[in-house]
Amino acid sequence: MLAILGILVGIIVLIGVLFMNLSPEFGGKPTEAQLAKYAKSANYKEGKFFNLGNVKTDMSAGDMAKAIGGMFKKIPNALPAKPLPVKPIDSSAIVNYKGETRFIWFGHSAFLLQMNGKNILLDPMFGDVPSPHPLLGTKRFSDGLPIAIEKLPKIDVVILSHDHYDHLDYGSIRKLKDKVGHFYTPLGVGNHLKKWGVTEDNITELDWWQEVTTQEFTFTSTPAQHFSGRGFSDRDKTLWSSWVIQAKGEKIFFSGDSGYGPHFKTIGEKFGGFDFAMIECGQYNELWSEIHMFPEQTAQVGLDINAKTIMPIHWGAFKLAQHSWVDPVERAVKKAKELNVSIITPQIGVPTVVPQNQPILNTWWQTANR
Repeated sequence: MLAILGILVGIIVLIGVLFMNLSPEFGGKPTEAQLAKYAKSANYKEGKFFNLGNVKTDMSAGDMAKAIGGMFKKIPNALPAKPLPVKPIDSSAIVNYKGETRFIWFGHSAFLLQMNGKNILLDPMFGDVPSPHPLLGTKRFSDGLPIAIEKLPKIDVVILSHDHYDHLDYGSIRKLKDKVGHFYTPLGVGNHLKKWGVTEDNITELDWWQEVTTQEFTFTSTPAQHFSGRGFSDRDKTLWSSWVIQAKGEKIFFSGDSGYGPHFKTIGEKFGGFDFAMIECGQYNELWSEIHMFPEQTAQVGLDINAKTIMPIHWGAFKLAQHSWVDPVERAVKKAKELNVSIITPQIGVPTVVPQNQPILNTWWQTANR
């Protein structure tokens, strides 16, 4: 019996090793020339990127054990009682839109932003499970998306915040790549795209505070407090970023993933405030507070960056932490009201114009959870 058990364990280990080395899900690796380029970054040392103030994101062995144990705890209301409602939109409604800046939320941190006559996708994770294999994660809360990738029209720009599976999805990129004009990523993330068939000419990697100006836009990579990696051996080998998008005097902030820190005030001071900000609010825990902020901090960031209106994101699609699926938005809304921060909470798939006046709060999740 021991011999048979040993053989089975060996087979499982072999399958795991082969999967890690052969599956395209894990992405690409940098060349020596790229490593030399990254070494010039102020945010890179000893072969890894790091956070401002050297904020550490590694958990102790004890905290890691607590985190793993928490995955097996039963959390009340951790998942919606039924699949979340999604407002469908067809390709023609996207193609024919020529109005004010608007967005369509796909859940979690994925957006279609229509701005200055262009289509911009933010962290387009359109897959069902945020993991390298469907058996390694929980399924999306909704049964579908507002529009299938195949039906999306031409996408002018894709912006990626970092390389974690809930933000950068192999299957989504493979389906999107031939209809995207250009990809903007933090340093190193472009190697995954190249591995998946995106041509190098269509990729621009940026360090924090670097920007690219086109005829219509300025895209700026700004700091975030997080980490990166898709496997066991590539921790912090690529950079993570928040982003600023500017066009015709309008400024939009996209937080990506980030713990709360002084970098938000710095960003707000540098850009003089924002018309609209998408700020993460979910997947938090005391054990990893350095890399994901709490919902109350989401509202505070709205003040720090001087945003006219904020939207809580990084919730409403996947279970990645030990809290109720509605806690993130409800806590963020409550704190925003206390701080007098203007906040909006549109339903997944509903085209939403960036508000110019006091927005109306849509508590759609309350009926969705019954």
